[in-house]
Amino acid sequence: MKVSRKAGQAPRIDIHARITDRIVADLEKGVRPWMQPWRSSHAIGRVTRPLRHNALPYSGMNVLLLWSEAIARGFANPMWMTFKQALELGGAVRRGETGSTVVFGSRFTRTETDAAGEEFDREIPFLKAYSVFNIAQIDGLPDHYYGQKQEPVRDPAARIEHADRFFANTGAVIRHGGDRAYFSPATDHIQMPPFETFLDAASYVATLSHEATHWTSASHRVNRDLSRYSKDRSERAREELVAELGSCFLCADLGIVPELEPRADHASYLDSWLKVLADDKRAIFSAAVHAQRAVAYLHELQPSSTTAEAS
Repeated sequence: MKVSRKAGQAPRIDIHARITDRIVADLEKGVRPWMQPWRSSHAIGRVTRPLRHNALPYSGMNVLLLWSEAIARGFANPMWMTFKQALELGGAVRRGETGSTVVFGSRFTRTETDAAGEEFDREIPFLKAYSVFNIAQIDGLPDHYYGQKQEPVRDPAARIEHADRFFANTGAVIRHGGDRAYFSPATDHIQMPPFETFLDAASYVATLSHEATHWTSASHRVNRDLSRYSKDRSERAREELVAELGSCFLCADLGIVPELEPRADHASYLDSWLKVLADDKRAIFSAAVHAQRAVAYLHELQPSSTTAEAS
């Protein structure tokens, strides 16, 4: 799409600022809005990312937006669709229901003039927002949208075994010992406390998911720059936010219920996250993109890739 800038044109609504302000408001209350309501009774009987009308999962920022909406509004069903999609499936959004915001990114070309008076084209990325409705807000859909899906609830022990295989397939070097969990770029290994020191197996997997997200940052993986991690508090907070989101995304993909309380060392980043988000309205979007890329990379290392569809 190509447009020209016009004088007096009304300013666009800043979607980045609107969504970031909402997340900041939650964080100021001590609520991490990206934490999915894991203990609710999901209509499909398993932990999952939010799903589109065709059962394909959302990714990136839209996962955070819809998880947050599910928490705030008490929606247990993970499936969402647009007003038009509901009509096409024979349903109808109930009168008085309000939609939830999701976004998609695109670009347009804008003609500008440089200092010498020469015109040039510049590509401008932008976000477009639209509304979706949870299944709980829609009447008249085919029965299977409201009932249990055919996929049974996986046994907790089987979920943990599945997670163990997942991390083994990545080829990451995982060592155990000590009382700290961390990724060491210098030696390219993940350090984990002994398994038996964790509250439960799910907490172990959630922590390992966090460190595995850090592990993807190496230049021969997704190449996320951590050179200033130990020197710059803001950069450290940004990377920890990426890892926290990556852990949430991956736990959902693995069907694991992650820790509901933040680790003490990560809870300490709350003030730093608030400062980063206040200074940069695009920071949470960037973190979600990096987290999605990291988790997609981990999926690509599996024998059969199950990478979530792009949002």
